Amino acid sequence: MTATTSLAFRAAEPRSPIEQRSVTLQFDDNVLLPLLHGEHDRHLARIEQVLGVRLSSRGNRIAISGGAERTEMAEAALLALWKRLEQGQHVGTAEVEAALRLAEGGAEQGEPRLPLRDLPAIRTRKGAIAPRSPAQGAYIEMLASHEMVFGIGPAGTGKTYLAVAQGVALLQTGRVDRIVLSRPAVEAGERLGFLPGDMKEKVDPYLRPLYDALNDMLPPDQVAKRIERGEIEIAPLAFMRGRTLAHCYAILDEAQNTTPAQMKMFLTRMGEGSRMVITGDPTQVDLPSGQPSGLAEALRILEGVQGIGVARFAERDVVRHPLVARIVAAYGRTDERNRAKKEKDGTGK
Repeated sequence: MTATTSLAFRAAEPRSPIEQRSVTLQFDDNVLLPLLHGEHDRHLARIEQVLGVRLSSRGNRIAISGGAERTEMAEAALLALWKRLEQGQHVGTAEVEAALRLAEGGAEQGEPRLPLRDLPAIRTRKGAIAPRSPAQGAYIEMLASHEMVFGIGPAGTGKTYLAVAQGVALLQTGRVDRIVLSRPAVEAGERLGFLPGDMKEKVDPYLRPLYDALNDMLPPDQVAKRIERGEIEIAPLAFMRGRTLAHCYAILDEAQNTTPAQMKMFLTRMGEGSRMVITGDPTQVDLPSGQPSGLAEALRILEGVQGIGVARFAERDVVRHPLVARIVAAYGRTDERNRAKKEKDGTGK
């Protein structure tokens, strides 16, 4: 694939969004080209809509024109999508949205040309799992380089999914002996004895999202066999007490629903050769009123400690259906208004 570029400004001058630029990309595989366009050119239309550029297609060429910065974003997004197709990977609405998020995010961070095709990925035997937002890219790098990582942000940003993917990759390459996945069963107050059924039946509803993530990366029969052999363990947080987690990859999900004592208990289970990932959304605490969250306390105490990474996600990083991001943002605005009202009422103003 080749791309030719003509510029409407002098290269020596700093670029601004109002400067115009045109780029023509030439693609050398006419079989893949319709997949890049999408049905009825919907992928190209979405790029035009989001970035405010004009795309025109003729033969095996796509011409991009518009503001310099936005044209560069569109070029980066199209090249990243094309590389996916060349690697035999699917390109649909979700992949287009991801490429646009990454392109826009790179520009916001001041990068002159976003190298989307060189972003970090988590490699499992089922394939590479690439980031779908700039925050996910930073998170993946942090998971690879830190022994303990906090993934903080709203639902749908990929915090738990990517953490599980990293655990699977480390297990498959023999860098850890097992994966331990845990959640606080807050809906049952961590007291599961009164629920009907055996223990597996009692805890599975609380842990189902972790099973779902595993089954997306490993064949279900492999998940079952590894659980039988003790290579994968999925259990409520209450089951972690009194243990040392050595040579393992431990994930604590929904950590906002831990108490300070529970959080300290989990963090101090870390043994030799282990890594830990703690994920949660501080705005979605389900603890009894007045009970402080262990996640908030841990962040306050541990952020900045050597060897501990904190990755933060925002509404713009939601990678589910685009409507989910708008829903999360709307709830966030309402929560913020309610908090401000409570603070005002508390001061008597």
